Amino acid sequence: MDLDPSEIEFVQPHPEGLVLKIFVLPRSSKNMLAGRHGDALKIKLTAPPVEGAANKMCLTFLAQHLGLPKSSLEIVSGHTGRTKLILVRPKNGKADDATIKDLKNRIKTLTDG
Repeated sequence: MDLDPSEIEFVQPHPEGLVLKIFVLPRSSKNMLAGRHGDALKIKLTAPPVEGAANKMCLTFLAQHLGLPKSSLEIVSGHTGRTKLILVRPKNGKADDATIKDLKNRIKTLTDG
């Protein structure tokens, strides 16, 4: 399945991989994907937005759901806000077409259930 970036509006290309736009709801009753919030993927997290706890949980949660090591993800914008831009680097470190396509497919599964 070949995905066009416009099919996933919360994903943007980046020289090192892809950038996800995430909207985080901290202090939720459970950790879960909660659909979309405008042009962002909404994630509910149990961690409070104190001392980076929600940021750490966000990266761990996404890494688990994408099947990537936590070191492959980095918050590049939005450290203190609810809307975050997260850089997702390929597992092999190469941002070639096949690897980016695989990342896009992994990300698409987040919204497909």
